[in-house]
Amino acid sequence: MAALAVRAFLTLFVLLDPIGLAPLFLGLAGNRSAAERARIAKRAVLVAGGVLLLFAIAGSWLLTNLGISLDAFRVAGGVLLFRIAVDMVFAQLERETPEEASEARARPDITVFPLIAGPGALACIMILAGEARAFSWGLPMVLGVCAVDLALVFAGLHIAARIARLLGQTGINVVSRVLGVLLAALAVQYVADGVRGLLNAH
Repeated sequence: MAALAVRAFLTLFVLLDPIGLAPLFLGLAGNRSAAERARIAKRAVLVAGGVLLLFAIAGSWLLTNLGISLDAFRVAGGVLLFRIAVDMVFAQLERETPEEASEARARPDITVFPLIAGPGALACIMILAGEARAFSWGLPMVLGVCAVDLALVFAGLHIAARIARLLGQTGINVVSRVLGVLLAALAVQYVADGVRGLLNAH
């Protein structure tokens, strides 16, 4: 279970990418006061946490009712994560469409922007929750690890201006590229595990 905890922490940390979120957050909320940015960051993390919790708990039920095995979902999730990793390696860090970004800037409340709990994070939490059910305390452990990663995201958003000044866009891109390479390797492992499971099932 310790290995699963480490993998869960690293995968979610790479996907949530607290450092890469900093410039996106500043682009949407940089013209607001520090207190208002802190309030937005807190609500954004709480919304993301609620969405991830829902998918972690109900994910297995959803897959069962759709007739999708965990191994098949591992393959699909791995492909999706690999696509995200490629974007990170090439510093294509957009989390939303231009239309969504424009709408976010015009709204008084941008709680759901930047998109923290994106498709990759949702797929990941469902895979991790499925694997965790093999252990008696596996699911609470995954949820606890997710909470730690979300706390790091909140901290990153809270000091986004300082991160941007310290690293600059180039430094942020370098960190995201390194994390992207790690995510690509994790994605390949998900696909390999899923294919192996599907082959053994037949």
